Amino acid sequence: MSADNKNKLSFATRSVHAGYNSADHQGSLNPPIYMTSTFAFDDVAQGAGRFSGEEPGHFYSRVSNPTQEILETRLADLEEGEAALATASGMGAITATLWTLLAPGDQVLVDKTLYGCTFSFMEHGLKKFGVDICFADFTDHDDIKANLSDKTRVMYFETPVNPNMRVIDIAAVSGLAKSYNSDIKVMVDNTYCTPALQRPLTMGADIVVHSATKYLGGHGDLIAGAVVADAETIHQIRVFGLKDMTGAVISPMTVFLILRGIKTLQLRMERHCKNAQAIAEMLDQHPAVDQVFFPGLKNDPWHQIASLQMDDFGGMIAMELKGGYQAAVSMLNKLKLAKLAVSLGDAETLIQHPASMTHSTYTLEERGEHGITEGLVRISAGLEAVEDIIADLRQALGD
Repeated sequence: MSADNKNKLSFATRSVHAGYNSADHQGSLNPPIYMTSTFAFDDVAQGAGRFSGEEPGHFYSRVSNPTQEILETRLADLEEGEAALATASGMGAITATLWTLLAPGDQVLVDKTLYGCTFSFMEHGLKKFGVDICFADFTDHDDIKANLSDKTRVMYFETPVNPNMRVIDIAAVSGLAKSYNSDIKVMVDNTYCTPALQRPLTMGADIVVHSATKYLGGHGDLIAGAVVADAETIHQIRVFGLKDMTGAVISPMTVFLILRGIKTLQLRMERHCKNAQAIAEMLDQHPAVDQVFFPGLKNDPWHQIASLQMDDFGGMIAMELKGGYQAAVSMLNKLKLAKLAVSLGDAETLIQHPASMTHSTYTLEERGEHGITEGLVRISAGLEAVEDIIADLRQALGD
């Protein structure tokens, strides 16, 4: 598919076709799965050229693989970036990237709320190796300005934020970074939205990371991650952060499953969003619910910025019950259809308690500082009939 044609095709069409030509693979409609660890060379010169990078081609599947290359091309296309790297997990993508970009003495300026394992890696991991981790409220631009320094190398955030659904202005934060120092890399976790709803690179960000386990795969049957950025940055992450530092190598079979999932990404996201909107509106009126956090609600503080930078409001909801922790536990234990499980983006509606599950790597004091309350409940709206999801939530809430 030529670049000119690519620009004329819709997102849904590119989700099915980008990066793959069946004519190059004996007419196979689906990409072949190259289950090989190594690749044979025609001669020594070819092998040397591939190792040095002077000649294109694969030489070892810890670095690249033909099936993986198709996925990476497709992801880069959908995120509107130059290149991509697929990894064995979302944390593999994040850690391989940060190990590549950072050195002792550097600073990472981070939004105050993060996915638990990302927080743990930064606060309890990178710090041990001399990297300064500085937290700021990325919805407060004065707070960002006050914490930028000559040592800032990376600015990192999620939007919407996991788990409390704050929405960060990607263009504004990227502009602040570049106006201070054009070399600062702005890194956005786009897992909640996927490129079907939000494309941070088009708003000034430099790097996008994903847990492909979630919406990209879409069926709860794989663990994977991805990074999208300019070609040179991706090359450095591949040959250093992935190959030498983390070894977070994705399986060709997993790649195949993600490619299959991405074919229906837009269709699935439309249903996730529609269901989440209806669920959030119901919860917002429920007497047992103290507050609903969902940018699709007009009374949500982040509704306006979400309307500007997202194509729809996503499938994730958070809420606080009036009875706090005990009410949350009681409600979660009464669910019948929705599954009490971590992760998100699956066909099934998943509900969990962040403080004791996904964000339990925070101490009690850290959770208080970073806006993760003991009574917070996170919902990943599934693909079931929304009336059935709502009925289950109502009965669990005591209706």
